[in-house]
Amino acid sequence: ARVKQISGHITKKVADKLAQLFKKDRKDFESKWDDIKIFIDYGMISEDKFYDKAIDFALIKNTDGEFFTYEEYAKKISKNQKDKDKKLVYLYASSADEQHSYIQTAKNKGYDVMIMDSPLSSHLIAKLEQSLDNVTFARVDADSIDKIIDKDEKQTSKLSEKQQETLKPIIEGVLPKEKFSVVFESMSEKDAAIAITQPEFSRRMKDMNELGGGGMMTMMGQMPDIYNLIINSNHPFAGKLLKEKDKKKQKQLAKQATDLALLSQNMLKGEELTKFIERSMKLI
Repeated sequence: ARVKQISGHITKKVADKLAQLFKKDRKDFESKWDDIKIFIDYGMISEDKFYDKAIDFALIKNTDGEFFTYEEYAKKISKNQKDKDKKLVYLYASSADEQHSYIQTAKNKGYDVMIMDSPLSSHLIAKLEQSLDNVTFARVDADSIDKIIDKDEKQTSKLSEKQQETLKPIIEGVLPKEKFSVVFESMSEKDAAIAITQPEFSRRMKDMNELGGGGMMTMMGQMPDIYNLIINSNHPFAGKLLKEKDKKKQKQLAKQATDLALLSQNMLKGEELTKFIERSMKLI
């Protein structure tokens, strides 16, 4: 009990000092944020009393390099980032470079994306979702942006169900079936023709397992990676692929497009990458 009392006292002192530094010189605090955030993340995850104090000075950094407290950020996104159930959706990226195309798609919708690149981010997100009211966090590449923030605004598909059924095996034929699930979604024709996403839940469980979680996290962490390959049924590419009568050319088109999507996610490697480069050079 004595040790716990001392620990609680130290936690309070540290939290009070950080709060003081934040209030005294916020700009300086922001400049140091990337260096100290992992310690604050750990404190928020492991100590409820620290969390209660830190939630007022812990910072969110978005992809534009702007800093916000959690209260400030909630106000910033509350108008535009609520789903059909009025739940506030925090979009985040673990890498502004690797997830750039997904970030840009979100920005084109008027959404803001925060950076969560700490090794503890998955655990912190779980804590925040438990503690904050009516919120959810989703990585910006967890699904199509219209599914992540579902406002129940349906777009009409330019492809009929029959046409989608015709295209699906063509796409599946150039992918490892055990790893990818091909789905069609009606998105803006300005959105990507093909996007690869990984469901938030399974990826987060894997991230947590890497840091040691036990139980369900261990089980999920040992499961193979499963991805969705989303075909934008309103993009001109889908129509072009459908109209191509030469089966060999059709397969080449499908392969080139899916490889581009894989490349954008840094998932095209080894022999497949070499073949893609050779094939691309022939098209120049």
